[in-house]
Amino acid sequence: MASGLPTDWVALLGVVFMLGARHGLDADHLAAVDGLTRFNSTARPRLARACGALFSLGHGAVVVAIALAVAALAPAWSVPAATGHLGAWISIFFLVVLGVGNIAAVFATRAGEVVRPVGMRGRIFGRLQRAGDPWLVALIGGLFAVSFDTLSQAALFAVAGAQFGGAAHALALGIAFTAGMLLTDGANGLWMSRLMQRADRTALIASRAMSLAVGTLSLGVAAWGLARYAAAGA
Repeated sequence: MASGLPTDWVALLGVVFMLGARHGLDADHLAAVDGLTRFNSTARPRLARACGALFSLGHGAVVVAIALAVAALAPAWSVPAATGHLGAWISIFFLVVLGVGNIAAVFATRAGEVVRPVGMRGRIFGRLQRAGDPWLVALIGGLFAVSFDTLSQAALFAVAGAQFGGAAHALALGIAFTAGMLLTDGANGLWMSRLMQRADRTALIASRAMSLAVGTLSLGVAAWGLARYAAAGA
């Protein structure tokens, strides 16, 4: 099985679901959902509550489409080892940048203000986060899927699916990944919409806790990746 993934189909679905849930906790996802929820919280509260779910559905649609395309066009294709190593180091670099950035944001924010998560693509697509239509929110999620790590994961799902039977299995893996993102991004959107309805001390503390959690998680995943490489080279 590619990249050491489980050889049992049910176990593989579970692992891919967890990968999707972890992907939904990326700082870029949290920052984008935060921005979309804030923009719609006053005029469109129902949309604000659904921003996280719509974002993840748009993101997942791109993942599924790429997985199906790779499965159909190149069933015998496999991810080169060098590509995996390069992707890992790129991810570690950005995780460190995002981790330090989010923790620094907590200390740089004034006592009476809400801390906003720091994201790389969130800055690039910042203006697009002013979306007041469900389809636009989903489209933004799809745009965020156009990244090296997401495209590599989609291709990996296609390869793993081909080893179990083909496009139908690649589709199932893509859906499992999307379901994991839907869980975390959807919950984040709901939580943020509730925070936007209140401006008390609880909201201020929660925003700081969220940024610290994002920063700590990013640095923790980066450290785990470095430890894996150190162990492999030992």
